[in-house]
Amino acid sequence: MNVPEAPAPDRAGPVPEDADTMARDRMWYLFAAGADRPAEPPMPPDAEPPPGVPVSALPVAPRLPGTARFDDLTALPPGTVDLLEDAPFPAGRITGVPEDRALAHALVAAFGVQRREPENPFNDHRGYASVRAKFPVQVLVNDRGRRQVFDPYRRALAGLSGASSAPSAAREVLLTGRFTRLPATYRWYRGSLVQLELGIALRALCVALELLGIPARVRFPGPGARQRLAEFGLTPSWEWTLPVVVELTGDASAGPAGPDHGPAEAVPDGVMADVVEMNRAQEFPAAAAPVDTAIASTAPDTGRSWAEVLWQRTSGRMPRGLFGNNARPRTVPGEVLDTARDWLLTPPPGAGPRTAAGALRVTAVTQSVTGHPDGVYEVTPSAYTPRATGPGVPARLEEIYGYPLAPGNGCDVRHASVLWFLSFRPRELAAHLGTSGWTAAQYACGWAVHGLTLAAASAGLYARPVRAFREAPARRILGLPSDEMVVLAVISGTSRFSGPLLDLRQ
Repeated sequence: MNVPEAPAPDRAGPVPEDADTMARDRMWYLFAAGADRPAEPPMPPDAEPPPGVPVSALPVAPRLPGTARFDDLTALPPGTVDLLEDAPFPAGRITGVPEDRALAHALVAAFGVQRREPENPFNDHRGYASVRAKFPVQVLVNDRGRRQVFDPYRRALAGLSGASSAPSAAREVLLTGRFTRLPATYRWYRGSLVQLELGIALRALCVALELLGIPARVRFPGPGARQRLAEFGLTPSWEWTLPVVVELTGDASAGPAGPDHGPAEAVPDGVMADVVEMNRAQEFPAAAAPVDTAIASTAPDTGRSWAEVLWQRTSGRMPRGLFGNNARPRTVPGEVLDTARDWLLTPPPGAGPRTAAGALRVTAVTQSVTGHPDGVYEVTPSAYTPRATGPGVPARLEEIYGYPLAPGNGCDVRHASVLWFLSFRPRELAAHLGTSGWTAAQYACGWAVHGLTLAAASAGLYARPVRAFREAPARRILGLPSDEMVVLAVISGTSRFSGPLLDLRQ
């Protein structure tokens, strides 16, 4: 098989092949900032979980902020699933909802709990992907001065102790990720995984707003962004990402805040200090950007409803409480690839993330896709350009996947229909966006991948976002240069298993 090799050994690249997997993010960030051969950062004492303790059992921060007040709840109206069932995917829209209820339905459509799979160790499932179902992104609402957090289980907005009571004319939704929702053993990955999920959550929200006909603008973190955390009483601030603000038009939204004030953030350990530094380095222009479109305009009719597609979105299945996923070989029509590409390449709002999206390289590895010989393709809006053709690439990628096939873990990378890889050259993007390039790339990747998961669900495929491929060998298989970072990959195929699904929609 004709599989390209990188033009030079990875040891000649900026990040050595043998560098620790979770330290690589920090090294790529330093390379983007100008260090030609960044040193590998030291491992903290708690780098590995205690013997016999799975990562899923390690302590993490609570699901909602500790200041959430369950004696101060604003219940959201039921019936969101009924509205979604009446809207064909993808062109259908929800009309006739009173303005004072439309945002409530949009929040439930974007972030509400969908189902429970009794045999799945990671529950519950929502309409968007989340690392180990930890859902680190919090959804905050400022409705003309009333500041609350969305609680998907109570289907309500909860008050926040310590939140500001200052009056406001703004009506807005803020998305902020909590690094400590992931265990400390994730180290530097806490930053990138949470910021990728911010991009996913932003796409989910913008899709729901578009479905409900709610115009919006997006303001990415810039001057004064840390003050918004204090406004909602989120302390300590280092646990939280700078918020992405979605402003609902039609109101006199607050203008951009001034510079951050107050003491420097006292971060408890060196790894988290690095994570916070990488997040705080972003500073996008103060102007808010309109949400032009979050739904792929060229996606074909599927005969399904929005409710069904959100319900079917999955990262794969396993039986009897086992981890991972298993797939079965299946020939899929070429239109599946085209639809996924259209959703994937629909650009995010905002000049910075849109620039990052334009700089991303999309690589697809196909297998049994009609009209596309098996192989490795560079994907653009107008073409699939083969880098190599021939069978067996998914099987080679399975060999370098971080969660191998084991008695307690499924791993069917070899049976995937399509594997998608999103990569960029950090130093080149930094030349365009400065220190904001790092987070802009993660927002853009998360935005793209959420669209891809919806496209996969509409075609009866699972789509599993992963960071678990060993980066240097993957680059060689894909034919990417050694100064290119693989930000995120998606494994997409047909699940071998099915099981009961408990409907939790409202």
